[in-house]
Amino acid sequence: MIIGQDALPATGALAVATLGMTMRFGGFTALDDVSISVPAGSFLALLGENGAGKSTLVKCMMGFYRASAGQMMVSGREVQVPDPRAAHALGLGMVYQHFTLVPSLTAAENLVISRRDTPAVIDWRRERAALAAFMDRMPFRVPLDRPVRALAAGEKQKLEILKQLYLGRRFLILDEPTSVLTPDEADEVLGHVRGLCAAGDITVLMITHKFREVTAFADAVSVLRRGRLVGQGRVSDLSHADMAAMMMGEARLPAPAARTGQPGASVLELAGARALDRSGLKEIAIDRLEVRAGEIVGIAGISGNGQMELMEMLTGQRPLRAGAMTVRGRPYHATRTEERQMNIRYLPEEPLKNACAPRMSVAENIGFRSFDTRGGGTRFWLAPGALRRQAEALVAGFKVKTASLDAPIAALSGGNVQRAVLARELTGSVDLLVISNPCFGLDFTAVSDIRARIMAARNAGAAVLLMSEDLDEVLELADRVLVMSEGRISYETPAAGADIATIGHHMGGHA
Repeated sequence: MIIGQDALPATGALAVATLGMTMRFGGFTALDDVSISVPAGSFLALLGENGAGKSTLVKCMMGFYRASAGQMMVSGREVQVPDPRAAHALGLGMVYQHFTLVPSLTAAENLVISRRDTPAVIDWRRERAALAAFMDRMPFRVPLDRPVRALAAGEKQKLEILKQLYLGRRFLILDEPTSVLTPDEADEVLGHVRGLCAAGDITVLMITHKFREVTAFADAVSVLRRGRLVGQGRVSDLSHADMAAMMMGEARLPAPAARTGQPGASVLELAGARALDRSGLKEIAIDRLEVRAGEIVGIAGISGNGQMELMEMLTGQRPLRAGAMTVRGRPYHATRTEERQMNIRYLPEEPLKNACAPRMSVAENIGFRSFDTRGGGTRFWLAPGALRRQAEALVAGFKVKTASLDAPIAALSGGNVQRAVLARELTGSVDLLVISNPCFGLDFTAVSDIRARIMAARNAGAAVLLMSEDLDEVLELADRVLVMSEGRISYETPAAGADIATIGHHMGGHA
């Protein structure tokens, strides 16, 4: 029987199941006969490599796609979900990997306008009082009166989760909800969500690549590979190796690069560097920062503590008000000429947005660093054949999966965009590599490959400055760990033997 909202339980968590869910795009089957069940009040982790069908499945559940075959059940009854509005009416909500907030509006305005019953004339005194009461029940907060465009990535993700809870969703799909959160923030957010599940208030299906989160918070896992359900079970019965084996099948992850050599001479130095933060009201103050040849310095910190501004200072996007940056003792102002002469390379956060021209081809994007240099006696932009041959070699060498070198780079998956940008940035001599959140939202294979290449650059003598909101990533790669808090370097420790609790203490500004 196909039912509407009025036939469902009025309150409490919803049980949701798919039966034989299939989705075809022409001759391509993206989802093949997938049946999963998420009991009311449970927390299910959905695992799988990029392209395994996870996003297709949840888009069918949320009404973005109309499945080619199969049914969906809510609280034991068959339902139709022709569009997202119908899903919302049934009590289904989703927190997407990419933000859906209105950047020009404040956090409070985003919450209020998300309701279907928002009045034409809003009584803001009443709404702010109600929002304050709502926020008091939440274990994490965001500044309600600040425009979303001024929020850090982690704050935006928190707001997305808060919005769904504010709207009273009773079945919540979380798509990589902690990708921009520190472990403490992730534990805080997911702990609260897990508590709501245990209380019978909501049911959760979470897409994640982090086994630690699966073990800590999920009741069960379902694993997709190439569009098919290939395994599932209780978390208590499965090891991380079991989960990885189901995800990967016969494939194997790249072996981690061994750490070799010792740090050499100083390459990058910041002394008394000062710049305004993104609000224009606070100061980023880096009294001293040094990165030596053949070492990785990892900067850990909760999102919004100045890492983005530091990256912009190093790339010339944010001017210094005082102090200096030097590379091998020479003044550095982040000009294109200096980058070339000093062999400096960048991998910024969200490279499709910050390091690519999305509509231009893969070959053209890979050629950005060398298109106007001389090769074989002529400039590459006058020799498209040479540019294409270079792209072919780098695509093969860095295992970039693309239908064609002429395809727009925006058509690539996130991991392959990262590989393409790394291929461009690691070509030739590299003395300094500055990286921000290199593995955000990527699957196990891409993460392993990219981290191995970063380590290989370090072993080859490059100085690497790694800014990451994934503390596990910092501890895996870095030789030294710095903590950034309130726009300043507040703590430093060798990575070997570093105490996670102490790092977290400083990240939270409790030193």
